[in-house]
Amino acid sequence: MTKTYNICLLPGDGIGPEIIAEGVKVLDAVGAKYDTAFSYTEALLGGCAIDACGTALPDETLRVAEASDAVLLAAVGGPKWDTTDPAKPRPEQGLLGIRKALGLYTNLRPVQIFNALADASTLKPEIVDGVDMMIVRELTGGLYFGRRERFYDEDGCGTSGAAGQRAYDTLEYREYEVERIARQAFEAARKRRNKVTSVDKANVLETSRMWREIVHRIGAQEYPDVELEDLLVDNTAMQLISRPVDFDVVVTENMFGDILSDEAAQITGSLGMLASASLGDGTALYEPSHGSAPDIAGRGIANPLAQILSVEMMLRYSFDMNEAADDIRRAVTAVLDEGWRTGDIKQVDTLADKIVGTVAMGDLVVSHL
Repeated sequence: MTKTYNICLLPGDGIGPEIIAEGVKVLDAVGAKYDTAFSYTEALLGGCAIDACGTALPDETLRVAEASDAVLLAAVGGPKWDTTDPAKPRPEQGLLGIRKALGLYTNLRPVQIFNALADASTLKPEIVDGVDMMIVRELTGGLYFGRRERFYDEDGCGTSGAAGQRAYDTLEYREYEVERIARQAFEAARKRRNKVTSVDKANVLETSRMWREIVHRIGAQEYPDVELEDLLVDNTAMQLISRPVDFDVVVTENMFGDILSDEAAQITGSLGMLASASLGDGTALYEPSHGSAPDIAGRGIANPLAQILSVEMMLRYSFDMNEAADDIRRAVTAVLDEGWRTGDIKQVDTLADKIVGTVAMGDLVVSHL
């Protein structure tokens, strides 16, 4: 009997509609091969939702997402909606909002080197050879969700006493939030190389001191077989560049994870190759790690591989279709090994005759399935 999965599609903005179409193409090919049906419902999120509904996360979008077996997101944002006016909606509020509403507190971002793209990294080949890490980022706490305010202070502050604007953002974590993300990291390490690097700023921040204490307690009591090390976030930023191959699972809080995961992504040479999964208590969400690239939207040249690799993660984490997920990974690897590239991952002039657009790249992956 054919198994059916319902998927909420969120094309979003910029290149989003172009690349999500290639993800759907790959899903349909997988479905035909494995006697599985994928049913799709498209909804609005981000800038397109602001234009149509006045909000970055319409109620209908959340309803569709909650009723689905998984959510596949492309990208949101663009200069059209950039604003510092707190009264105006921003596309990013839709992304943060849907993660919060679905209870998605864990973001998994694998950072791996495809051998065919090793020369694309800005680091020396011998530094990136063998890089294979998983960044586990807490998604629903920290500065992004803490209390915040900006106001005009008539009395002034500091030694000058001058009146002027003041603003604050509150960094806050609760014990259970740290416990559950720590367990996610330790569980991931057990399936990999049994090492967790916990990143904090415990020499300055009280939240980081609590974070470190809780991670150590969980590790000692529940995962004594997993090696645990602590690194301050500034040191981690340096070590990711100098010795990236030494990292296995990196776990950290929301803002640190946001910054470090993009740094780690650059090690691979292109954000266009990296997928991510957001997991938790509700329907899981899968998305590329890159942005909406409005400068190339509609030109048919966007790299769809991160979107396709997000489909791989969806099959693995939401549908337990590991064999199909492995097929996608092998197909992408084969296409790259044959020398096919989109413009963003082109490395040498001799590849000029193997540069393809968004649709052709998707077709190549399907052909290898």
